[in-house]
Amino acid sequence: MPPASPELISPRSPRVSAARRLAKRNFRGKERLFLAEGPQAVREAGARPGTLVELFATVEAAERYADIVGEARDTGARVHLASEQVIADISTTVTPQGLVGICRFLDTPFEEILAARPRLVAVLAHVRDPGNAGTVLRCADAAGAEAVVLTDASVDLYNPKAVRASVGSLFHLPVAVGVPVERAVAGLKEAGVRILAADGAGEHDLDDELDKGTMGGPTAWVFGNEAWGLPEETRALADAVVRVPIHGKAESLNLATAAAVCLYASARAQRAPGGCRSVTDS
Repeated sequence: MPPASPELISPRSPRVSAARRLAKRNFRGKERLFLAEGPQAVREAGARPGTLVELFATVEAAERYADIVGEARDTGARVHLASEQVIADISTTVTPQGLVGICRFLDTPFEEILAARPRLVAVLAHVRDPGNAGTVLRCADAAGAEAVVLTDASVDLYNPKAVRASVGSLFHLPVAVGVPVERAVAGLKEAGVRILAADGAGEHDLDDELDKGTMGGPTAWVFGNEAWGLPEETRALADAVVRVPIHGKAESLNLATAAAVCLYASARAQRAPGGCRSVTDS
């Protein structure tokens, strides 16, 4: 691989300083840029046209991940060779993997999501932990959801922990941010989507709903705060409040695990005979 730059970028370079500032939310919002760290995130960012703006790579990482660096350059991203210290200064992880990308914001207007008539959506209504938000996004992607919606009461989508926890899924599906929960629910209902609130104290049992065959239509799952779940006013907006049954002695499931169970239950029901997806759907 030819050198990405004649020499290592200086730690005092304005480009390094600008990248370092993106660890803070106010700078991300001002510049509409965020950090993607590690080979998986950088690869996925590079595969989404117009997303990857710059890439910092150590000499070792540039050699090890020559294909990723080459693809980044081919898409028009500015590539810098950097020392391990520079990467450590930019990165928000304890053990950086030698690649840090700068990406453009990629959230989708909520109206575009509605216009696409989604069949499976995850709504993060009061999720405050960035790791949980990223993991739910990853679960939604894996389950085949068409979109994720983060309400205005939820964590910043571009928090570095959220980006890392999504393991590249952030770049795969439409995500709307800052949508008031009332607007999210009303819009989805108007689009013909059934709203299910996931809550450990829900009056409806997920297994019973599956047995009754009520899960095969377009569905949006609303997930709440990690500690106290969904407030009553949010539960009241849903068509049904559903609990994941606990068959053993565990007190509860954490947010990401419960989200995975709910989303996969809907995905399975939608692909069953009579569901809103055929077995040939991608």
